[in-house]
Amino acid sequence: MNLIVIGLIVLNILLSLKGFKDSTFFNTYKFNVLSIQRGEKYRMISSGFLHTDYIHLGFNMYALYLFSNTVLYFFSPLEYIGLYMVSLAVGNYLSLMINRTNAYYSAVGASGAVTGIIFASIVLLPEMKLYIFPLPIAIPAYVFGIGYLFYSLYGMKNQVGNIGHSAHIGGAVAGYFLTLLLKPSVLYTGTLQVVLLAIPIVVLIVMQKKNFLK
Repeated sequence: MNLIVIGLIVLNILLSLKGFKDSTFFNTYKFNVLSIQRGEKYRMISSGFLHTDYIHLGFNMYALYLFSNTVLYFFSPLEYIGLYMVSLAVGNYLSLMINRTNAYYSAVGASGAVTGIIFASIVLLPEMKLYIFPLPIAIPAYVFGIGYLFYSLYGMKNQVGNIGHSAHIGGAVAGYFLTLLLKPSVLYTGTLQVVLLAIPIVVLIVMQKKNFLK
């Protein structure tokens, strides 16, 4: 693994472990709508380095490990860090926008940032094969990406599970557009897949039109 990836994983582990043991630390730095609206903007970033439990932490870090090398093959370490942080910020910004009338909405996790890395790798290599449990066969990455986004849109609208679907979607959107910006050649090498991946994003814009216009 690249040292940048190791550094991010270690930072997430250390801060999450601190949050597991110290509830004051956890509550001070978690994403909370009311606190952010009162001016504590740092929570938009700090919350991305906290997790609810070992499973939550492990799943995010494993996903980051799996997809980071693909992104780093095409992008510099600085571009990778920028992609990670922007995806985290955009994911939390979308959560804030959608939940801004729910003052007590709280969340933690690197999911927005990790989803940005995952979708960057999908845009870069849309035809790479992914094995998704419980499917017995591998599916193209872009098919997974489309399905994941539509599931997340459904989960966000219907509040399915204790999951920050809006942060996942925001991170995915950031990863998608930043990859196009940094490597526009993918528009020519994978035109159809890139266009198909945009369909759920258009659906999101239509669904949240009122929020985007405010």
